[in-house]
Amino acid sequence: MSCVYKVEALLGEGTFGIVAKCRDTKTNQAIAIKVNKSRPDVQQELDPDAPNIVKWNGFFHDGERVCLNFKLLDQCLWDYIGDRNNQGLPISKVGPILGQLTNALSHLGSVGIVHADLKPGNIVVVNRHESPVKVRLTDFGLACPASAVNPSDCVGTVGYSAPEVMLGLPYNEARSLGLVAVELATGVPLYPVENECDYLKFIIETQGQPPDHVLDSGVYTDDYFIEDNYKQQRWTFKTEEQFQYETGYPSLETLYIKLKQDDQSLFVSLIKEMLALDAHQRITPSEVLRHPFFNPGLSNRFPCTDIERPHRINLQKRETKVWIIGSIMKWACFRRPQTFFSFDKSLPVKHSCYKSKAKRKCNTHTQSIDNHTVTVDQSIAPVPDQP
Repeated sequence: MSCVYKVEALLGEGTFGIVAKCRDTKTNQAIAIKVNKSRPDVQQELDPDAPNIVKWNGFFHDGERVCLNFKLLDQCLWDYIGDRNNQGLPISKVGPILGQLTNALSHLGSVGIVHADLKPGNIVVVNRHESPVKVRLTDFGLACPASAVNPSDCVGTVGYSAPEVMLGLPYNEARSLGLVAVELATGVPLYPVENECDYLKFIIETQGQPPDHVLDSGVYTDDYFIEDNYKQQRWTFKTEEQFQYETGYPSLETLYIKLKQDDQSLFVSLIKEMLALDAHQRITPSEVLRHPFFNPGLSNRFPCTDIERPHRINLQKRETKVWIIGSIMKWACFRRPQTFFSFDKSLPVKHSCYKSKAKRKCNTHTQSIDNHTVTVDQSIAPVPDQP
């Protein structure tokens, strides 16, 4: 028995595949089909009913390409945030989403899989009108067995990957999860950058430089740092002029945005542990759900004394705006309105993630495929029974 799917729209395209909205001409049901360009999808090795991972309902072959059949979900987190004018979500709503994503990463870890590209664009909302909102991790185009990870491969997306990825070191994905959580809470990326140099520069400005023992082991440390054995801190980050001379990339100006005053200290404490520069000191997904942020009753027994809170300043009688690049790590408060830019009006547009909502949609690729059809021989790959 065969079935024909008609392609209605292209939802997204990555290095290793495309995702299209299709319609089953037999049942008239809308579905999503991912077509892998050059290699099998790791997701075929996962349990289709794994928690908070997008479910696949079967697969078929189109020549040498593998096509996965998915239920069509609502929207990605970038669009979900954009629909709220990039104002960010209350911490009470960030928590459930963060918990679900932690469950997804914990499952991947239990079966020895690394996603390698965790970001809001690869997280989909099941139904934006539900409360609490349910999310699924998707796009496993870069995923691979943990045993096959090559530290010298630069994977992920700049602004969401861990610094050890750029340095060519073994990495984990807790930092990427922390950056997603920050973006949910603030409405904008913590690091709005386009290249690795700007990303490392912002990290160093806000969290300090990775320790020398970390830099010593990096395959690509020399690309960003200069070594001087006569200094106490042997590695020095290259200047903007040096990096631009070597690569041709310009540097990005520091951007400022508003940060809501109702952020909770436990959330900040968790994010700090997720963004630790040394991957060996970073909290793991299995430890995230045991943090007091998810167990408020533990906060009295395990106080977060390392947080520099801005409440030492009277925040009740004036508008306080926080430097987002340093907010999670330093809580640097300022009272200079002329130095800040509101997101929706005067924020300089220098990166694609700051462009208009229409530009940031996950389905930005426009191709003439409306009349394309795919014929599927379902006898080759039967659809598994649904729970």
